[in-house]
Amino acid sequence: MTSGRAKRRIALTTLLVADYDAAIAWYTRALDFRVFEDRPLGDGKRWVQIGPGDADDASLLLAQPANDAQRERIGDQTGGRVDHFLYTDDFERDHASMTAAGVTFLEAPRVEPYGTVAVFVDLYGTKWDLLEPAA
Repeated sequence: MTSGRAKRRIALTTLLVADYDAAIAWYTRALDFRVFEDRPLGDGKRWVQIGPGDADDASLLLAQPANDAQRERIGDQTGGRVDHFLYTDDFERDHASMTAAGVTFLEAPRVEPYGTVAVFVDLYGTKWDLLEPAA
């Protein structure tokens, strides 16, 4: 029996960036993300969708700010809280790879009831958790 509800999912989350190309370069190099789409929209705007998985998984939509208020939020869209959570199936592998790629971790890895985690920042200072969920 079906509930009659449409299948829904969160597909994209917007991330403000100062420059599309610099952000693409950093995320693909440092986090091994893939570019799923990079399409011009006119007036210097682009539709840039990136992520660590497949195009059907949740991903990021990179957006350059349209005004000063948005520009001020680059790197701090959540008022200092962790903004994004990058799940992994092998914390040690990804932590070592990211560290070798120059990613800045703000703390040493720690084990919590929910998994192994460490906070890192992207090229704009946006806080992320690298997290291997507990089994």
